Amino acid sequence: QVHLVESGGGLVQPGGSLRLSCTASGNIFSISAIGWYRQAPGKQRELVAEITRKTSGDTTNYAASVKGRFTISMDITKQSVYLQMNKLKPEDTAVYYCNTKGLNSDWIGFNGWGQGTQVTVSS
Repeated sequence: QVHLVESGGGLVQPGGSLRLSCTASGNIFSISAIGWYRQAPGKQRELVAEITRKTSGDTTNYAASVKGRFTISMDITKQSVYLQMNKLKPEDTAVYYCNTKGLNSDWIGFNGWGQGTQVTVSS
């Protein structure tokens, strides 16, 4: 079983910054992708940013709405992922979920989710 623990959410004024952190633990053999999703009230969960790990190198993918404002990074030795969010807007208000996909020690795939952390952008 894979456990994800997030931190760093909170209340911030428009134009402000927050940094989210997430650490994965448990039965993890390898991680193929790690990233962040968000879900605003009344809306579907959407991808914010994700790092996909390939033998040819890691690639990052951002939602169009956050490109240039958010930066995702990873410390694979700590099985951790971070999301630096700058120039926050009220429409960024949502519950942010950490997600990771990979293989456990039995080479069975997993798709793990954190419990979510609230980000509220308001004056």
